[in-house]
Amino acid sequence: MPSPSTSGRPRVFVARRIPEDGLAPIRDACDEVVWTGELPPSRSELLAAVAGCDGILTMLTDRVDDELLDAAGSGLRVVSNFAVGVDNVDLAACAARGVAVGNTPGVLTETSADLAFALILAAARRLPEGDRLVRSGGWRTWDPLLLLGRDVHGATLGIVGFGRIGQAVARRALGFDMTVLYSNRSAVADDIAGPLRAQRVDLDDLLARSDFVSLNVSLTAETRHLIDGDRLARMKPTAVLVNTSRGPVVDQQALYEALHHGVIGGAALDVTDPEPIAADDPLLGLENCLVVPHIASGSHATRGRMAAMAAANLLAGVSGRPLPTPVA
Repeated sequence: MPSPSTSGRPRVFVARRIPEDGLAPIRDACDEVVWTGELPPSRSELLAAVAGCDGILTMLTDRVDDELLDAAGSGLRVVSNFAVGVDNVDLAACAARGVAVGNTPGVLTETSADLAFALILAAARRLPEGDRLVRSGGWRTWDPLLLLGRDVHGATLGIVGFGRIGQAVARRALGFDMTVLYSNRSAVADDIAGPLRAQRVDLDDLLARSDFVSLNVSLTAETRHLIDGDRLARMKPTAVLVNTSRGPVVDQQALYEALHHGVIGGAALDVTDPEPIAADDPLLGLENCLVVPHIASGSHATRGRMAAMAAANLLAGVSGRPLPTPVA
């Protein structure tokens, strides 16, 4: 059990190693403990580590709830989440205790959109299958029927969730002369949607018309299993589903059945349910399913900026100042 700080400086726990852009200012101002393990702390290790802390810098793998807040104690002032999404944080429980919560919005928009479009291209042109074929020695000659894929240029892209990341994906689609449809809880202003040539439609219409469907919604009670068996059945048999939001937005068992039986043409996932996906999950045995390990924000520059933002929230919170990017 960690002991309280005797230096008079705030005591904070950083739940994983983060870039020096964030660690350096924390180290300068606080008595910090950084979890250096390759894997996240276990629940018991996390509860022990936060005891007596003034601030905690958490990852999306860390569940912040009544149990953790009780373990931290009454001196906890801030939870700084190293992510845009805060579905791992019980915001009501934090508010009830007067604990400020911050996140890292905006900074990963363009990088996440890059990855979403990379997945569209990789799935459309069957790049993982081609790489496996070459590495296995199966590439014997040029073949006019070898690994035929789908054109991205001129295709219809459906974007589910038209916030910052969804709009950034749409901007990339302009360069491929794609028709862009979007589904969102509310209409986006004409001065935003107009230049993106994006048309708002309902979700079922979007699924029926799109060649590629990009999921960019937050995980809420309403979006959990938003894409289930019924909605997968509305998609074109050649369509590709791309998920860079959160794994539980898709019913993963229903997705396996849809891919296995040819209900849809393919899927490309940056997120799964659970994470990490089990090595023996049947999805990984399908040639038409590409899975990468939650790397949408995974560039040096973006993770550095995320670290700096998370540190700024943490330091503001332990000092009693307003957070630069509080969760609304």
